[in-house]
Amino acid sequence: MKMYILVRDDIPLGFAMVAVAHASLAGYLKFQSEPETQQWLSGPFFKAVCKANTKEFENAKQVADHVVLTESALGNQEVAIVFKPREQWPRMFKFLRLYKEPPLL
Repeated sequence: MKMYILVRDDIPLGFAMVAVAHASLAGYLKFQSEPETQQWLSGPFFKAVCKANTKEFENAKQVADHVVLTESALGNQEVAIVFKPREQWPRMFKFLRLYKEPPLL
């Protein structure tokens, strides 16, 4: 079982970190009574945080059982999307880039 959180790749790092925290909580609150979430919580409860470009972000919104998060400090721009935990994911999720720390210069 895995929960995916997608963050738009054009969001500044500080806002992205806040968006991931909010997404994790929003996903839990929205789907806490679902059997998949209960199974996920029984462990291990994996999460994948990925960057998504505009096209990937819009395509991901077509996948069921999600919550889109906005950021008021960015004019209510959509910044992240969290999906209900599940075993099987649409193929597009295999091609998303994991959100990694930028390399040190």
